[in-house]
Parts: sequence; structure tokens; C-alpha cells
Amino acid sequence: MNEFEKIGRELQRQGKTEKLKNLADSEEGKAVSRMIDAEAVQKAARSGDAAALKNILSQVLSTSEGQRLAESLKKAME
Repeated sequence: MNEFEKIGRELQRQGKTEKLKNLADSEEGKAVSRMIDAEAVQKAARSGDAAALKNILSQVLSTSEGQRLAESLKKAME
């Protein structure tokens, strides 16, 4: 089992998967999704390129939609 599967199972155990799905379907979630180059994220994650992932995250968090989504995510994880 990889780390993402472990994280997914833990979130499910805590009952937070539905909250995350709702955030992904929110206006902010959809806007952020359109901003992200999924292929670039996947490539960086597979290669372990933390600098590239940090750069992508910084770009997202520099937008108002990204900031609102991050705040909502923070609240959902409490």
C-alpha cells in the first residue's frame, strides 16, 4: 500500500472524504482545478520533485480562489 492509499483510508476512517469531495465540487475547487496542470503535478509527484510541487502550490495559493479553498480545506480537516 502506498502513502496516498494510507492517507485516503485514514481520511475515510475519520469521515472526512465527503467533505473533501464537496470542496472539490465547490466553485473554488473547480476554479483551482482549471488552474492546475494535472500532468505537471503528476510528473513532479512521481519523480519526487518537491520544488516543482511547491512552485505549483505557491501559484495556486497566490490566487483568491486558492486562498479560499485552502481555508476551507483547513476547516474541513479540523
